[in-house]
Amino acid sequence: MNSSLLWRGLLILAVVGICAYSAYPPRESVNLGLDLRGGIHLVLEVVGEDALRAETDKDMDTLVQGLMDDGAAGASALAVDDNSFRVTGVSADKDETVETLLEERLVDWTYRRNGGELLFSRRPERVSEILDQAVRQAEQTIRNRIDAFGVAEPVVQRQGIGGNRIVVQLPGVDDPERVKRLIKDTAFLEFRLVDFPPPSSSAGTREAVLANYGGTLPDNVELFEQDIRDETGTLLGQQFYALERRRVITGRDLRDARPSLGEFNQPVVQFSLTPEGASVFGDITGSNVGRGLAIVLDGKVQSAPRINSRISDTGIIEGQFSQSEVEDLSTVLRSGALPAGINYLQESTVGATLGQDSIEKGTRAFLIGGGLVILAMLIVYKGTGINAVVALALNFVLVFGALAYFGATLTLPGIAGLVLTVGMAVDANVLVFERIREELRNGRTVKAAISSGFSKALSSVLDANITTLIAAMFLFNFGTGPLRGFAVTLSIGIFASVFTAIVNSRWIFDMLLSRRSRVESLSI
Repeated sequence: MNSSLLWRGLLILAVVGICAYSAYPPRESVNLGLDLRGGIHLVLEVVGEDALRAETDKDMDTLVQGLMDDGAAGASALAVDDNSFRVTGVSADKDETVETLLEERLVDWTYRRNGGELLFSRRPERVSEILDQAVRQAEQTIRNRIDAFGVAEPVVQRQGIGGNRIVVQLPGVDDPERVKRLIKDTAFLEFRLVDFPPPSSSAGTREAVLANYGGTLPDNVELFEQDIRDETGTLLGQQFYALERRRVITGRDLRDARPSLGEFNQPVVQFSLTPEGASVFGDITGSNVGRGLAIVLDGKVQSAPRINSRISDTGIIEGQFSQSEVEDLSTVLRSGALPAGINYLQESTVGATLGQDSIEKGTRAFLIGGGLVILAMLIVYKGTGINAVVALALNFVLVFGALAYFGATLTLPGIAGLVLTVGMAVDANVLVFERIREELRNGRTVKAAISSGFSKALSSVLDANITTLIAAMFLFNFGTGPLRGFAVTLSIGIFASVFTAIVNSRWIFDMLLSRRSRVESLSI
């Protein structure tokens, strides 16, 4: 055996050995997609207008506060739409202050004066940037929440390029409502001092709280409600609190949040604060001992315990929570708030039984298709067809090995890609074998015909596979979920087909020729 045959044989053996090792055992090494394992498939839409509105509100507050610090005590702002607002109560001598604020802190905005009003408009290029950032932030937040939920091999990805949709696939999950709550819950947490607590003898009605202020709340006070539930969680009614408008701290000041047990073994959320948040919290609680401190979550009071002493960097969030609610709340608080609202456009649940049925039918299609291809190759190309059958077998070892090695996910369309690979795996062999037949009919020797067949068919083999690979790349880039699974499997199959048809098949021919000094005929 010459050195070329030896090194090519060792290369083939090494590649096949690595792939076989990676793919064994197939059921444990290859990840199955949602449609094969069962689970939940969601398509979400990020409401970009919410992100624009939030940015506008924040910049309005920044501008008004800057003007008031400079002596414009009557300055006030009102949003016109998501990308514009107007400011009143600012005299012309404050225009320089406005321009300074726009240069230093509000670079997204332009303005013009219209009499006694200042009209602000967001720069058009920033609109698309904010929308894109909102989708990317929502994608990351959802991914953090799903990861903390403990789902194995979840898929969270943006649909298309520049779109506002997010695809979520959760294999093995069968409680869609809990997952939807976990994804969509904003979990905006804030701590506020209680200005007027409800009467201890009975639930405080809205009218009772307003009556304490003569029927009208002062500007620095807001009204919040709290749900009253019994031990089973049944809603009995609401009571109302008058809370200071100023927030002591918010969820942004949290460093960590974990499920825990309270004084009476009830589920609670234990939290710790950042150094800055702990400093502010300690000062406020230290100077307000004896007052109530309301814990407000998404606009509702969860509890309003009395401040007995200064609280620094840790505390608990109490409420009538179940254990699963405490776990989900902790997850949402740790992962941060969503930057915008979420709409559910599509939802589907695949049961494990249906997934197993898909595996069985896909496997049956694969075996029948593969068997017919093998039979056709043996009938049409006789002894040389065995070469194609060996290449086909090695092709699937390479495909499953690559799927396992790269951690790719096999989906139901991926099985369709495998079935398609059966045909493509022998397509290259057919091109080569037909060229060899033609060379033999032209009177060439067996060795010359084989050499010429491989060299002349190479361009056609590469052309067919490269064009298919380009199509697979487009499917992967612009498709989602199952389409991407099909594209991945097809792409791996293309590389495996070219390797087995050009390298492996040629090596088998060369091995047979090297064993004889002269070959008079070829079974083809």
